[in-house]
Amino acid sequence: HVAATVDMLRRTTPLRLFWARDYSDYHPEQPGGSAAGRTCECRPFDTSQLGEYRTRLEPGLMEVTVPMPTTGADYRWMNLVARVPRKGIPTYGKRLTQGVGGRLLGRRYAAGGQGLMAGLFTGVLRAGIPVWTGTALTRLAREGDRVTGAVVEHDGREVTITARRGVVLATGGFDHSMDMRWKFQSESLGANLSLGAAANTGDGIRAGQDVGAGIDLMDQAWWFPAVAPLPGKAPAVMLAERSLPGCLIVDQHGRRFANEATDYMSFGQRLLQLERSGSPVEAMWIVFDQQYRNSYVFGAELFPRMRIPQTWYDAGIAVRADNLTDLGARMGVEVSEFFATMTRFNQNAAAGEDPDFGRGRSAYDRYYGDPTVKPNPNLRPLVNGPFYAVKMVLSDLGTCGGLKTDERARVLREDGAAIAGLYAIGNTAANAFGTTYPGAGATIAQGLVYGYIAAREAAREAGRHQV
Repeated sequence: HVAATVDMLRRTTPLRLFWARDYSDYHPEQPGGSAAGRTCECRPFDTSQLGEYRTRLEPGLMEVTVPMPTTGADYRWMNLVARVPRKGIPTYGKRLTQGVGGRLLGRRYAAGGQGLMAGLFTGVLRAGIPVWTGTALTRLAREGDRVTGAVVEHDGREVTITARRGVVLATGGFDHSMDMRWKFQSESLGANLSLGAAANTGDGIRAGQDVGAGIDLMDQAWWFPAVAPLPGKAPAVMLAERSLPGCLIVDQHGRRFANEATDYMSFGQRLLQLERSGSPVEAMWIVFDQQYRNSYVFGAELFPRMRIPQTWYDAGIAVRADNLTDLGARMGVEVSEFFATMTRFNQNAAAGEDPDFGRGRSAYDRYYGDPTVKPNPNLRPLVNGPFYAVKMVLSDLGTCGGLKTDERARVLREDGAAIAGLYAIGNTAANAFGTTYPGAGATIAQGLVYGYIAAREAAREAGRHQV
């Protein structure tokens, strides 16, 4: 169904996709894994084609103040601009020209998930499909055991929308329903730390449960470690930062607890695993030296050599010291443990090894490493100060537990029987990959593919075999 979905997108939307070569699967060493990767991205898309709907787009994950539509493939080299300028500088030049030049011509380009959503929605508008915004799902309508529509609140009144072929729930997860998150995931999760859309509060999941649907994987989310936010701000995701040489992450004891370069979902799962085993990570810091700060982009806003903002220090998000002992004291960790951690890490990093957590062994780790650092692009000792530490939090891209579904996107009861007329896709359904994030784009990809499947199934049920 994947190839058919891509073909459908090419036919019905203005999107153009490309293969992000060498963007490794997140677990390439597993059976069937690929170090070359299989991620497809959309080319930067002109969102001005949406007209009045453009302002309704959710912000991008790593937006900068300068208009610069950045793909995932671009990000790798932009992040290394100070280390691999022959690739980083042309990439910046290309996207700055497109972004700034586009503005002069009345075009507003976006890439990544934002660009993809804009292209998909443009296809919807061109097809003449009616769209209701500002509409909240209240409950599902039924006739007997069959779902026949949805009751929504629209323009201040309750409206019943009848669906002869079926209802597809694609209302997102429960990212911002803290009651649900504390119940199913962890009471330690902080409010307002999810990067999911603010409207994702579990409406579709609860509506499905009300008609007898089962749920699964509710303890799971697309976890993402991030820079602790300033008051009133959103967390800044940490993607490549954790993989680059010259840094490590420690807990409140000053000890490492994970492979920093692992994929973001696995990193979050490691944190929750430690919590459930009785050894919670109560504080988390990324530690780095001046060479690291001079070499790489940090937190999507600090370019190489830029000073860490004073506001970070004032808020207690960042600390700085000329030596590691003083740094540990300012972080509030156990100084002796921290110094022992740094000593062991530096000795192993000098040899390009991480016997504790295997950092740099996976092709995924190395993808976001520094290819100019040998023998391990993910490791280098931290020797010369000043040294820095920045506080981290566990954020996420959204939850990925939800309604039980089958391979036909049909919603299932707890006993495995399908609920007639009801389908669920995306984060409203339990993750099709179980507890795994197999590769970049897996969140959106399964929503697209199962959306295609659900539409075909609904049409087939109604006696129509072409979508």
